[in-house]
Amino acid sequence: MKIINVIYRVILLFIVAFIVGCGYPQLTQEDDAIIPSDYTYIIGPGDSVSIFVWGNPDISTTAHVRPDGKITIPLAEDLLASGKTPSQLARVMEKVLSKYVRDPQVVIMVSGGQGVYSQQVRVIGQISGAGTGMGISAHYSAKAFPYKKDMTLLDLIIQLGGLGQYADGNGASIIRNIDGEPQHFGIRIDDLVDNADLSANVKILPGDILIIPQAFF
Repeated sequence: MKIINVIYRVILLFIVAFIVGCGYPQLTQEDDAIIPSDYTYIIGPGDSVSIFVWGNPDISTTAHVRPDGKITIPLAEDLLASGKTPSQLARVMEKVLSKYVRDPQVVIMVSGGQGVYSQQVRVIGQISGAGTGMGISAHYSAKAFPYKKDMTLLDLIIQLGGLGQYADGNGASIIRNIDGEPQHFGIRIDDLVDNADLSANVKILPGDILIIPQAFF
């Protein structure tokens, strides 16, 4: 009797997951036409910024963006860098340095980019390195990547290193912020990877959250 109850619960979970999954509109390449083309990287905690002040090598330096989003450089302490584009930070630094340098011209270069959370691409679920248990309590893994312009689903999967052994690739979905509202879309990773169906290779946007569920057998 207990075995029958367990089987019943597994079947019920499968049906619920299937119904919920089917409720998401599929993300297609036709949706790529609405992707904004004005993406600009925003500096975030953990980034390293190289600061070049033309004609003033003594105050040109490299600074690490602290967890509080601020940096400290010669002649200026606790400047907020996180949340700004490199050019915006350069203009702020020119204003600060103008107290000490005549007409400073600043250029900012970013390395080791992590970016702000709102622009990172995050993946959670059955990914490479996740637990391989067969039960519904199998562990999940999560990773975050800095967004790269023109990134596609295939690029993300390659960077991810693959899916977990029991991942449901075609049951995966993306949560995307559109006009300030989170929206849920289905994607077809198995069709893309197993069947080389390039129509499933949709574009990835800054801030996308990719969810990869465990398959029910």
